[in-house]
Amino acid sequence: MNDQPERTSPPPPLPVRVIGKALTRMVARSPWTWPLLRRLVRGFFDRSADGWDERVRPDAPDHLAALAAAVARLDAAPARILDLGTGTGAGALWLAREFPEARVTGVDISQAMIARAKAKRPDELSGRVEFLVGDAERLPFAGGSLDLVAQISVPVFFDEVARVLAPRGYVVVVSSLGLKTPFHTPERTVRRGFRGRGIETVATGAEGPGTFFLGRRSA
Repeated sequence: MNDQPERTSPPPPLPVRVIGKALTRMVARSPWTWPLLRRLVRGFFDRSADGWDERVRPDAPDHLAALAAAVARLDAAPARILDLGTGTGAGALWLAREFPEARVTGVDISQAMIARAKAKRPDELSGRVEFLVGDAERLPFAGGSLDLVAQISVPVFFDEVARVLAPRGYVVVVSSLGLKTPFHTPERTVRRGFRGRGIETVATGAEGPGTFFLGRRSA
């Protein structure tokens, strides 16, 4: 049983949300700008890793509610899962428990975040869950090798997600605080970006404070 109160921390300060949304728009519309932004983003999360779980509470049920609502709509359990922008690993660990036969990889650009994710991974999941430092622009996976790509409150890299997703595979894009999420990509942008890459919308919605997009790659 999770003994944490079912609430999340207050939204980040307005300047953080404004900067985050501007960066997210740039990545979605002009992905060639990412090399100019990568160092800034990595530095922010490296500095934020200390105390992240206490401030953001990514393991809290409310933070993961939209993810849970999205994967409840899958028509089959995925065997190979990527949690993109995993941070301290909350999403990856939740997905591993939700799908006990799956292998789950959490990838994050921040080495400090990944170190904390590895430290909190329980021994019983060590054989199925791994955490890697990596860049969403160049993921360390073969094309068409993943059944589910999930991401919580991080920018969307349409081309790379589409590349690694298997035929009939799913992608879930979650904004854990809805419109107040700093790295929130508007639903219209997500729909359009994935549709142009052969991934159709299955469902969108809201659960708790968060929102979700669920898409599926064509056969």
